[in-house]
Amino acid sequence: MSGPRRLWFGVAAANSLTRARAYSILRPYDNSIGARHWRAFHFAVLSAGLLAVAISSIDDLPDWLDRGMAAVVVLVAVIFLAEYILRLWSIPESARYAGMSEAHARLRWAFSLNGLIGLLAVVPAFGITTGVINADSDIAAIFCLLWVLKLGLYAPAMETLARVISNERATIASVFIIFVIVLVAAATATHLLERTGQPSGFGSVPASLWWAVVTLTTTGYGDVVPHTVGGKMIAALVMVSGIAVLALMTGILATGFAEEERRREYLRVWDQVTKVPMFTALGTVTLSEIVGKLRVRHYPPRIVVVRRDEPGDSMFFITEGEVEVRLPHTSVRLGQGGFFGEMALLTRMPRNATVVTTQPVTLLVLYASDFYEIAAHIPTLVEAVERESHRRQAENEAQLAGAETS
Repeated sequence: MSGPRRLWFGVAAANSLTRARAYSILRPYDNSIGARHWRAFHFAVLSAGLLAVAISSIDDLPDWLDRGMAAVVVLVAVIFLAEYILRLWSIPESARYAGMSEAHARLRWAFSLNGLIGLLAVVPAFGITTGVINADSDIAAIFCLLWVLKLGLYAPAMETLARVISNERATIASVFIIFVIVLVAAATATHLLERTGQPSGFGSVPASLWWAVVTLTTTGYGDVVPHTVGGKMIAALVMVSGIAVLALMTGILATGFAEEERRREYLRVWDQVTKVPMFTALGTVTLSEIVGKLRVRHYPPRIVVVRRDEPGDSMFFITEGEVEVRLPHTSVRLGQGGFFGEMALLTRMPRNATVVTTQPVTLLVLYASDFYEIAAHIPTLVEAVERESHRRQAENEAQLAGAETS
């Protein structure tokens, strides 16, 4: 292969890797360090923009503050423009557009709901800078509402909510039907009983529906109240039914959220487990048994994970980043694939070292109770941990002996 052609392929490969990294960071459900930092920054920028729009709506602001708020709105919109361009550039990496050309994938995304909202979110910047839109005008506030929609589109919780509703749609539909039956029956009954005494509030079934909705949802504005004995009995029944229906809906959604979160946590842990060579060597069947016992934890740099002489109730596997194990006479650095804290579980003694993160770290935590349960079912894993533990202990003793000799 000729030199220029080799160079072209190298640049294309680097561009593909960079684009894949950018797409990974921008994904709302990605759990990498860069993605978490981006979500925090995105939320901070969005909050600043919404606060600026809210302050700009106040009358008689000082000119310097009004100009400052307009500048904040423009800056936020410019940041969102950069985000839009980056998403448009990296979207061919999405599995949703697999098999399409890069141009076709970008065009499809640009005309999707996400793309259109992302594009409209930058309109305030151009409108304010050109003078077409005033920063304190209602039009600017309406455009800035799109920023809230952006938060909904890219927030991981919204995707979870949509999945929960999709999974529980049959049950939710049944509860909604019950809600409608009680609503219409209550409105019709109160219309028949109260229309003579209160024609303004219960003169028709549509008018009675307002009272039924307010009562069934336990809001109780009190602007329309039944006066007859029958009407009061129906109102009492509707209020109790409203509590029951809302409690039933809450239980369905709470259960759905719990199940969905368990599934998501399982996938997150599985993704991290595959980065530890000790686990991947055990095979898929054994790996599936371990995944349910592990918990993912993220730590920033210069954080103490465990301290010397603390009770040892867990061990840690490193999937990303690096930690420093500080022993009494030396220190050791461990990177991806390493683990620590096993000595306390094996010997049931207090910890013999302090472990501090040297950079952002993702750890898998295995608690003592789960460790002993795994030891009974998967002895190969425990044997591997013991071998590594003995090797480290021998190294530490050799280093200590060398330090004393010198």
